[in-house]
Amino acid sequence: MSTITSEAPVWNGAFFDGEWQHASAADDIVAPATGEVIGRAGAATIADLDATVEKAVSAQREWARRPYVERAAVLREAAALLRADRDRLVRWLVPESGSAQGKAQFETDLVISELDESAALASQPNGELLRSSKPRMSFARRLPVGIVGVISPFNFPAILSIRSVAPALALGNAVILKPDPRTPISGGFVFAELLAEAGLPAGLLCVLPGGAEIGGAIVDHPGIPCISFTGSTAAGRAVGARASAAMKKVHLELGGNNALLVLPDADPVRAASVGAWGSFLHQGQICMTTGRHLVPRSMVAEYTAALAASADRLPVGDPADGANALGPIIDERQRDKVHGFVEQAVTDGATVVAGGTYEGLFYRPTVLADVPVNSPAFTEEIFGPVAPIVAYDSLEEAIDLINSSEYGLSVSVLTAAPYAAIELTERITSGAVHINDATVDDEAVIPFAGVKSSGSGGHFGGRANLDSFTYLQWVTVQNDIAQYPF
Repeated sequence: MSTITSEAPVWNGAFFDGEWQHASAADDIVAPATGEVIGRAGAATIADLDATVEKAVSAQREWARRPYVERAAVLREAAALLRADRDRLVRWLVPESGSAQGKAQFETDLVISELDESAALASQPNGELLRSSKPRMSFARRLPVGIVGVISPFNFPAILSIRSVAPALALGNAVILKPDPRTPISGGFVFAELLAEAGLPAGLLCVLPGGAEIGGAIVDHPGIPCISFTGSTAAGRAVGARASAAMKKVHLELGGNNALLVLPDADPVRAASVGAWGSFLHQGQICMTTGRHLVPRSMVAEYTAALAASADRLPVGDPADGANALGPIIDERQRDKVHGFVEQAVTDGATVVAGGTYEGLFYRPTVLADVPVNSPAFTEEIFGPVAPIVAYDSLEEAIDLINSSEYGLSVSVLTAAPYAAIELTERITSGAVHINDATVDDEAVIPFAGVKSSGSGGHFGGRANLDSFTYLQWVTVQNDIAQYPF
């Protein structure tokens, strides 16, 4: 390997192991809105991974010994640098992931918040004094796991990378990050540059772009004891099986088919606005996207009309144009999958009230009425801008429909009596329930994770990161050497 010394972008045709390294092969990075090649990402090999792990092991030992204030300072500086120059991330999120301008700005805000909160995490208490029946000091303390392998997706590539990278670094770990091959810049290279500029020592964040082969090698590598994976449930099951077989600490944040429950006392027009945001933001390519709209039969016609009107108003096109609310689906394969759900729903008896068409990768926001509850459009995660609506006749029926899903990530309940609705949250099996807000919601300070097929392992966010990226060590101390009968 030889260090790159060519003109910017320094990451072109490279990977990062503390330095930018020429890769033996490279893949095009294509903007989905235009088809333009905006760069090339080095395709890391198994040999590259082995060498990178060796560097990371050495760097992590020194990093863990440093005072927490030094680790916090690096993350605070990274947040300050990005706050001062947001364009260093926004300008790649827009073309690379097809993010509309507003979504790119929103995601950048989330990244800054994650860096700030992770800096604060470094100073959290890292243990507790325990009682003991023996005359000794007994305490438990948290120690970094060592190296965290992070595998992140394309849809919110920046926040879904940094929400593992930043807390793991704050707690004294090194990180090997494999971003989705479609979004290696905003999901990886930007952070390699940002954190190096903020003073992160070499070897602590390594970015190895590539496909499934390098991802599998990260999961299998004996030098990487912790895996943090965000992606589809199908892929997560495979990752979980392999990582668990190797006795690794594994965190899986997977898919969702999230329900929006409109109660009979809710304003249907305001509820439809929440539903539009939940189903159509970033072309529906979010794990928390609203995939099921459950509406009282008495108001379903009014709600459907309002949601369809919102869908018809939304401009779809190249996200480089700030007037466009929605950008492209990430690629043709995903577009065709989305359209297949819509076509099957119609075959099953649903009606397309809005959308259902596309030009290139630009899929119109779509509203489906009268969706049968056994149709794949209702039972499966679509991951596109499609809003299936189902009418219900009783609250018990609606709760049963919510819980019938194999997923359990996020649920929205809309009502004129929010405090009365708190009782419903205990009856809903979901990692998050939002009363009078959308299913799409996240903050750096909260413990985020799903249940059932939406995830397993630790949580992301706030103090929950302590469980995810450290392990507990029990230590006892007594004055004299213990005496035993043999």
